[in-house]
Amino acid sequence: ASQVPRYVRVNTLKTCVDDVIDFFKRQGYSYLGKAARVEELRALSGKKFLLDLHLPELLVFPPQTDFHDNLLYTSGHIILQDKASCLPAFLLGPAAGSHVIDACAAPGNKTSHLAAILKNKGQIFAFDVDTKRLATMNTMLMRAGVTGFQLAQQDFLTVDPGDPKYGKVTYILLDPSCSGSGMVNRMPREEAAPSAERLQALAGFQRKVLSHALSFPALRRLVYSTCSLHREENEDVVHAVLQERGSAFRLVNAFPSWPCRGLAAFPGAESCLRASPADTLTHGFFVAVLERCGEGAAALSSLPAAAEENPQHGEGRELGAAPKKRKRKKQRVK
Repeated sequence: ASQVPRYVRVNTLKTCVDDVIDFFKRQGYSYLGKAARVEELRALSGKKFLLDLHLPELLVFPPQTDFHDNLLYTSGHIILQDKASCLPAFLLGPAAGSHVIDACAAPGNKTSHLAAILKNKGQIFAFDVDTKRLATMNTMLMRAGVTGFQLAQQDFLTVDPGDPKYGKVTYILLDPSCSGSGMVNRMPREEAAPSAERLQALAGFQRKVLSHALSFPALRRLVYSTCSLHREENEDVVHAVLQERGSAFRLVNAFPSWPCRGLAAFPGAESCLRASPADTLTHGFFVAVLERCGEGAAALSSLPAAAEENPQHGEGRELGAAPKKRKRKKQRVK
């Protein structure tokens, strides 16, 4: 945990990257520009910060920098979110105006990220079974300026894919319960690894919920992610469900410039992404991007519809380049 930098996602619903950089400079921080290599993130110290080399709205500060009392955080202009946790919404890349399901949503960082990508245009259906976590999430989303969302205290497995309410859902973000083995600050080293029985039970649930998500009739793109290091919860789940679904969905080779790929558990598993404290200076994470094949597949190339203006979202493109700066002024923070 002491190695992982403090990542700060700029909430573009309220501000822009340039204004946040200016704010931190006025607070005495030194901006070093956009990182070119992961090693630059590792070398950060003191009051220095960088723009991340992969994600265009992510600032990087030295480990354990505390912003919980910072005005930008308390006002919802920045979100404190690990870099790996930003990948699912970023790679889902829903077009503005889309209907999106966040299937296991609390505590809501990914939901607020989806809303920022949607520019608050569209509809997010967010589900979670925990009442307290949903209440906290509601507060956080309001603070972040998120609109057009519906929270439901409901097990996603009980949501009816045939309900007309979800007839226009074309994107699903699925980050189900997992062992949490990738969370570096949650699991002390001496804590026992999950038993084979526990992993088997989690994987069974994850297969069920992924298969359920793929049954939504208008679905075109889905991101499956976990904060687990275990193959049983990651590549094995994706492989089993893809086999069960036949040729209806395919794995997308997402984010080609990302250095860590899926384990070679099945042909094509290298299309998946992995993240770890050692290799990517993040929490341990797994991400797979699935797209519908066949009918309607011709439209998939434009699927994050912002592909022209945000080339980092396009499949097969180099994703390291930040988009060109656009002049936009929103709620400048004094």
